[in-house]
Amino acid sequence: MDPNNPAAVQAAVWRSQGNTAPAAAVQRIAREPTAVWLTGDPESVRTTTQTVAAAARGGAAGQFVLYDIPDRDCQNYSSGGASTASGYLDWVRAVAAGIGRNPAIFIVEPDAVDQAVSGCLPGDQISLRYSLLSQAVSTLKRLARVHVYLDAGNAAWLPAARIVGPLERSGIADADGFALNVANFQTTSASIAYGQTLSERLGGRHFIIDTSRNGNGPPPGSGSNHWCNPPGRALGTPPTTDTGNPLVDALLWVKYPGASDGQCNPGDPPAGNWWPAYALALARGGH
Repeated sequence: MDPNNPAAVQAAVWRSQGNTAPAAAVQRIAREPTAVWLTGDPESVRTTTQTVAAAARGGAAGQFVLYDIPDRDCQNYSSGGASTASGYLDWVRAVAAGIGRNPAIFIVEPDAVDQAVSGCLPGDQISLRYSLLSQAVSTLKRLARVHVYLDAGNAAWLPAARIVGPLERSGIADADGFALNVANFQTTSASIAYGQTLSERLGGRHFIIDTSRNGNGPPPGSGSNHWCNPPGRALGTPPTTDTGNPLVDALLWVKYPGASDGQCNPGDPPAGNWWPAYALALARGGH
């Protein structure tokens, strides 16, 4: 756990102001291990090296999210990514070099496969995306102590049958498994059911589930408010490898609780920005 993570800093500020109850609530976030999102910025490689070394000193594995695929998020709130395919692969190799022989867990490119299947990419870019994902997976798996999970969306997005082929083209055979519910709110039980169906079609592949914000499950309705900063949500099960299911390698906090999903409502912070009020609501169970 990073002692300088946003929730820990926020809790310290509130304690200094005498706001002990909010500080104690947000401390629930501060004390749990969370993934570091790597978005291709110049500091990402150094951040990787520092984070994985600190985690190893504490007897833990660093947790990371690769999030810099070209045309990332298809012009939505988290749009961006590497400007070229070669630049992306160079960056992945640099990140891998920063890991060395330290233990680490990587979630590879949230939404990248499902968005390609959903049709938001030009047709001539879909095969390139699958190739880049496959090369990213294989690059990371060359490292002796790294576990790699290719993102496979969530239980409410696409039928499992629609993403089996794309996951195979994107290198799932070389990965340790797939990741579900990253930055989403589907329940753990729904995610397990979906994951088991997908695993059956992928030769028994294991998976991990992001439980950072699924304590109250998804909100009712549809549209952007169904997945982008919905009110009334709550923290989910804290990170653990004791999942009670042989196919589920871990429940992890991949999306940082309290980080905005994007400017989908008036006054919402940009995607990835720390949002104290939303963090506090999550920690208080949506209240």
